[in-house]
Amino acid sequence: MGRLHVLVPVFNEAPNIPALCEAFRQLRSELGARFTLRFLLVDDGSSDDTVAVARASGADLELEVLPHATNMGPGAAFATGFAHLAGRLAPDDWVITMEGDNTSRHELIRQMLTRADEGFDAVFASPYMYGGGFTQTSFLRKLLSSGANLIVKDLLDIQGILTVSSFFRLFRASTLQRLQRVFGPGIVERRGFESMVEMVMKMTMLRITISEVAMLLDSSRRKGKSKMKLMRTILGYLALWRYKEGWMRQLERVAGEAPAR
Repeated sequence: MGRLHVLVPVFNEAPNIPALCEAFRQLRSELGARFTLRFLLVDDGSSDDTVAVARASGADLELEVLPHATNMGPGAAFATGFAHLAGRLAPDDWVITMEGDNTSRHELIRQMLTRADEGFDAVFASPYMYGGGFTQTSFLRKLLSSGANLIVKDLLDIQGILTVSSFFRLFRASTLQRLQRVFGPGIVERRGFESMVEMVMKMTMLRITISEVAMLLDSSRRKGKSKMKLMRTILGYLALWRYKEGWMRQLERVAGEAPAR
């Protein structure tokens, strides 16, 4: 039986943790016949009771919490999680990355696995696909999010993918292992939300195949405010172009192959 590792970065998410752990239980019930489910939270220096609530709420789950002493950003949390999994992934394992605020629709994971069974290396959940969308989200935030998504894809020449910044993704273990062989166990080096775009850039360089499924993003599922600082994140996106050539050279040096350009 393969394993499904669920990796979630969290920062001051104590109010959201009980619902998140309940989603984990539902996943275990729905997918437990196919997978052994393991849950990994990376606490990014929370100042509330996130860690204590997670350990109490997830006491009946195979759940591990990796703490950061200080807040370092979601990219650093993902890097910690990927590095922790690096020596633990078997060839038939899968990894899901999710938001810690319950905006990732866990009920889509079965559909994502079905799409992956068609042969794709990774599957993203996308509110920009037909059938997806946003609800309980301000018009300004939707406008800025859509505009940033388009600008980033144009600036960084990422084609054919509708959502480049979502946390909610399914990966084959072999896909992450390919990325780790070239870019190190943590895969991403940027610490902010732009790390998810960085990861897409690196995936496209390696010609990793990506599909998407439609997701309705409902912000009312979140208790508290989003941790994303919009302008800081947009500036982080725009800074990525400076790193692209260096990542290409790294791929050529380590993998001995020309990256997709």
